[in-house]
Amino acid sequence: MKRKFALLSVYNKDGIIGFAQELIGLGFEIISSGGTAQCLKDAGLPVIDVASLVGGGAILGHRVVTLSREIHAGLLAKYGQDELEMARLNLNYIDLVCCDLYPLEQEIANPDHTVESVIEKTDIGGPTMLRSAAKGRRIVIGDSADRQKTIDWLKAGCPNKEEFITALAAKAEYIVANYCLASARFNSAGRHDGYLGQKVADCQYGENAYQAPAALYENCPDDPLGLAKFQMLSGLPLSYNNYCDLDRLLQTMTHIATTFKINRSKFPHIALGVKHGNACGAAVAGNPVMAIEKMVTGDPQALFGGLVMVNFPINLVEAELLLSYKSEQRRILDGVIAPAFKAEAVDLLKRKGDKCRCVVNPALGQLTWKSLDKQPLIRQVRGGYLKQPNYTFILELDDDDLRKSGTIFTGEERLRIEDDLLLAKAICDTSNSNTITIVKDGQLLANGVGQQSRVNGAKLAVTLGIENGHNLKDAVAASDSFFPFVDGPAILSSAGIKAIISTSGSIRDEKVVSFCQDNGLAIYLIPNAKGRGFFNH
Repeated sequence: MKRKFALLSVYNKDGIIGFAQELIGLGFEIISSGGTAQCLKDAGLPVIDVASLVGGGAILGHRVVTLSREIHAGLLAKYGQDELEMARLNLNYIDLVCCDLYPLEQEIANPDHTVESVIEKTDIGGPTMLRSAAKGRRIVIGDSADRQKTIDWLKAGCPNKEEFITALAAKAEYIVANYCLASARFNSAGRHDGYLGQKVADCQYGENAYQAPAALYENCPDDPLGLAKFQMLSGLPLSYNNYCDLDRLLQTMTHIATTFKINRSKFPHIALGVKHGNACGAAVAGNPVMAIEKMVTGDPQALFGGLVMVNFPINLVEAELLLSYKSEQRRILDGVIAPAFKAEAVDLLKRKGDKCRCVVNPALGQLTWKSLDKQPLIRQVRGGYLKQPNYTFILELDDDDLRKSGTIFTGEERLRIEDDLLLAKAICDTSNSNTITIVKDGQLLANGVGQQSRVNGAKLAVTLGIENGHNLKDAVAASDSFFPFVDGPAILSSAGIKAIISTSGSIRDEKVVSFCQDNGLAIYLIPNAKGRGFFNH
């Protein structure tokens, strides 16, 4: 019988003994060295030392072990073609490689790293083995999650062999590419960069029907709020536009949650509705029923065909409210996203043609102040891409840089006003700039988004609020940047707005403050360089 060899070389030894035992049971002989070999020997497993194949042990402080022609001949020799030469050289084919890499990215992320420590954690032998095994079309395992999958495949008689081997080879190359990219970023201090992802979902098309194909790619698999972690319970697959809206919902949801946790030491019940990425319904409340009731009555016309997200389970009561509260006919929604659903709620939400998607992710019910997305933002532009840090500013009411002028509120009134300012700021900062956002009693009344001038944002917000039947008296407003003139505050004041949260930085700041003082408005100003809320420019 032809001998079968498996080369095991792993930094993280978790599970490697069990995997080796399975391979031995399937007739493989194990080749290993260093810590992996010792781990397997200590478990009583037979191991062939790499040194016996390459004519010597590890050299240069274990930096050169598997980097030998004997090992790579065993990985690159072609089955059915190179047997005679391999026999003449007394070399064996290596049929399987299981290898993980030194934790380079973790070392780079370590605030105490040095150039020397990063170099020490830069693996060369591992990536080389993975690439040789991939090119040689061996069974190559660079991800520990694929070990049991491989064992099951071997026991099943290796069905669809070419497809299985190719998929493993592609993943190995992807792992190495990410690894090399991390090294390139570090060594070039960011001059060389890039981004890679793994396709996790196909979309029927992109933003428009002619933009096909389209797909969702994942590059941060450890993020519990990553879009790939949201699972369909019913309805059509999520579209490209649905994924865009989902991402925007998460920005607003996590900003609201973090804002209230930092300022009020609590996570309220939050209900959000978006259309084209911008909040058209939003509310915080002490219970789910009130949150939904406030959300769906914010801008009912805009919510038609929108996507809804909540941070609490959807039971039958909540589902019924989403569909019918203060609506003469069944409310049309494109989807509902929640941490959990009751089966009867899913049935109730279904639309003709399966067009209402029920999407679940338990992480929505377990938000923390760390739930903000910290991954850098990449934006494709012609000839390249732009890169910036994510949107992470959170307004803190006790910030020394926050200037409070105009009317001074006290007691319960101040608590209500400032709660509304917190909500308005979180919504405003995650809506397309320029934006003016109006909130009252924990409810979004109007979101005047995407205007070229700030005064038009104020006009749009006031108009929307009035058209939707809201009384704007004693509401608050947020502006995502400073007011260059008093015209914006004048529009808001005439509508009954009681307090404004904005930024400072205009040459007319003092005129704006004076106007607010003279007209009974409170105005809160955070420096523009610190708290400007431009979003999705």
